[in-house]
Amino acid sequence: QAPGGRGAARARRPRSICRLLARRALGFCARDAGVAHRKNLGLLREIMCQESTKFKNVWTTHSASPIAYERGRIYLDNYQCCISSIAQEPRILYQKPKCSKSEKIEDALLLECPLGEMLPGPSDYKSSLIVLTVQNWLLRLSADSGEILEKIYLAGSCCKFRYLSWDTPQEVMVVKSAQNKLPAAARQAGIQQSVLFYLAVFQVLPLSFIGMLEINKKVFGNSVTDVAVSNGILIVMYSMGLVRLYNFQAITEQFMEQPFDLGHEFNWNGQVGIVGKYPFGLPYNIKITDTPPLLFEASSLENAFQIGGYPWHYIITPNKKKHKGVFHICSLKDNALAKNGIQDMKCCSLEPDWIYFHPDMSGRIIHVGPNLIKVLKFKEVKNNTDQMEIAEDFTIVANRDNCVNDAVTVTASGRVVKKRFNLLDDDPEQETFKIVDYEDELDLLSTVAVTQIGADGRAHLDFHCNEHGILLKSIPFLESWDVTYSHEVYFDKDLVLHIEQKPNRRFSCYVYQMVCDTAKDDECSSHEKTERSFCKKGGRIFECI
Repeated sequence: QAPGGRGAARARRPRSICRLLARRALGFCARDAGVAHRKNLGLLREIMCQESTKFKNVWTTHSASPIAYERGRIYLDNYQCCISSIAQEPRILYQKPKCSKSEKIEDALLLECPLGEMLPGPSDYKSSLIVLTVQNWLLRLSADSGEILEKIYLAGSCCKFRYLSWDTPQEVMVVKSAQNKLPAAARQAGIQQSVLFYLAVFQVLPLSFIGMLEINKKVFGNSVTDVAVSNGILIVMYSMGLVRLYNFQAITEQFMEQPFDLGHEFNWNGQVGIVGKYPFGLPYNIKITDTPPLLFEASSLENAFQIGGYPWHYIITPNKKKHKGVFHICSLKDNALAKNGIQDMKCCSLEPDWIYFHPDMSGRIIHVGPNLIKVLKFKEVKNNTDQMEIAEDFTIVANRDNCVNDAVTVTASGRVVKKRFNLLDDDPEQETFKIVDYEDELDLLSTVAVTQIGADGRAHLDFHCNEHGILLKSIPFLESWDVTYSHEVYFDKDLVLHIEQKPNRRFSCYVYQMVCDTAKDDECSSHEKTERSFCKKGGRIFECI
């Protein structure tokens, strides 16, 4: 064959395949599903930030019970009703009969299928909801139909399990009890209660039991107020502001008496039963008999303690009330305070400012005040490789009238008027930041700012470039926003959800969806009254626009 012909192509193919496999091993592949997904999200971000793109309030619903949102699904009536938020009209995925008080759901977690793993059952490949009932039942429900896929009985009336959380997201789940307290009559009779909390730990998909343990005051002390497991760390909090960290995996390995599998028969302390079945539940197979080795401890006001950054740092507030609103950023390695590591906005406000490590894994820090958001970053100190410096990456400032808080004003007649008081930094009549969140798939920082004059409050959701803080998009909420109510805002790709809790347990959910419209006077962003229609689905009334 001539050079460049079919034979030459065949001769070059093995080398090309090796190069392709090498690039694929490093995560480079033009036809990879992840690459296509990232490109699609990039296009969605560009479309969403265009001036002609609006967010329209497509429908609204109200409820007498709390409303929850998880990945395109809205849950009402204590998770008995599930509505898809993706369609422009409300679409009920399932609605179950009203449950009794004994079947009430205390907490829930969304469980999603892991990629690239073989799972035992077909239902494991679809999203499911893990719920905890008031009678200590742990149920795995189909997220689309509400069908019960798995059922585990945790324990009898000796403890009341109330909370679900992730140790490792979508891998290891922790079920925590309420704090175990004796009735007043029992305490007066001199009866002692040494067990404070119970923890049950599970591997998920397939759901498997790791172990159950007690947090005992004889081991951890009398002043324990709370406990949590996160990222392989057992976190124990005390009444005097002390926070202690222990290696949970080391605790499991050292103090586990015997492993157990769900659904298998067991003989434990004279009891014979099946693991996870009524009435036996789960055995306490992790018995901590001695204080585990301490990894780290710190003292902080109200037990506020966070770890993050690179290299590892932690954030605390000195454990005195006068230091509320002052944050110290210290090295986890040697407890040394970072250069410029004391952050204090000196706010005069009813609600305190707050600080946390940026959830985008960049190691940055977000500090939120009433009218200012600071995004901070770590940088090396010149001539000192052991210390890090805290520097501003960018700031976001609320849109306020600079003259509104002047102490002295002059009337039209020339009379000087002095104010006897100054406005608070979070005065409702000034634009104030209420919510700051991060949308990881679109790499956007979202903020909710509110201004309330009289009974009428107006809020808007702003999208900022996560890298530089530049304002890319602003979406006004059409409904009035009362700062005295409790609010949650979810931004999920092309969807914005506003959940509001009013007095007397009245809840409202406002669903906004992205629409592309080149019309200048679009009703999507107008506060004027628009025509609303009411539709009834599954016995529930919705307001549609």
